[in-house]
Amino acid sequence: MKQLNDFASPLVEKARICLPFKIQTIQWVRENGIELPNGYFMLIWIMAGSGHYRLNLQKHSITINQLLLIRPGQLHDIKFSEGLQGYVIQFTDSFLDADDYGRETAYNHFYQLFGNSQNTIISSELAEDMKDISEIMIKEYSRNNLYRAEILKRYFKIFLIYLYRQLEVVSQPLKQSRNTEILQSFMSLLDRHFREYKMVADYADRLSVTPNYLNEVVKKLTGQPAGYHIRQRVANEAKRQAVHPDNCMKKIAYDLGFCDLAHFSKFFKNATGTNFSDFKKHSAYHQLRPRS
Repeated sequence: MKQLNDFASPLVEKARICLPFKIQTIQWVRENGIELPNGYFMLIWIMAGSGHYRLNLQKHSITINQLLLIRPGQLHDIKFSEGLQGYVIQFTDSFLDADDYGRETAYNHFYQLFGNSQNTIISSELAEDMKDISEIMIKEYSRNNLYRAEILKRYFKIFLIYLYRQLEVVSQPLKQSRNTEILQSFMSLLDRHFREYKMVADYADRLSVTPNYLNEVVKKLTGQPAGYHIRQRVANEAKRQAVHPDNCMKKIAYDLGFCDLAHFSKFFKNATGTNFSDFKKHSAYHQLRPRS
């Protein structure tokens, strides 16, 4: 049985490019592939089936109602085994901003959510309601109707609220809200400036706080200090680019703001646990293997 978005016309598909929100079924992604643009968060919800998925060259077993939370730059390759059912949602930070009221309460803990967890299991009770919302979003996404972006934003907000209930992310006192605001601003700056700013002090200065305080706030809310997130954002982008055969180490290092290849090589090894050439060979091997 074909999915709703299998019937989308080429004109509708072209119109989707401008929308900072994408939703497809896992079956559609398996058959058509998926773009992994910079700046997009991703939710992968595996609802049914058996087998495995391959994420960043690593093979993982399936757990029903498994939800993966992926930040920009963390994903550079994904494949699903046949028979899996579920949804893949991609969206930008700007898509979450309400046009008339600014960032709404439902989005206040968004960065905390993605900082604390990358893998969770949706309860069967919530899964039914979240599935209904996902099917409505799929239907709306497959069309090019008036106010489509606004409708998708509202339904996605409801989807996130259900997710927050699952993870018990609740509102905190005023001081906690201020810390959450700092975290949001830091993560947003990081996604835009990780190529040029490599030090915690660079971001602390933009946020009018001390580097120690920024590290403290980020670690309290995500489990890791700001410096860790900076290194991982740069390393994840390096890995994402390294998957492409035409990208050599010199080109990637230059794009990420490294003038010294030896410095970049050392950074890559420290941040990823493997040297660049080995990672490049490993990724090329998996790209050449037939899809299973």
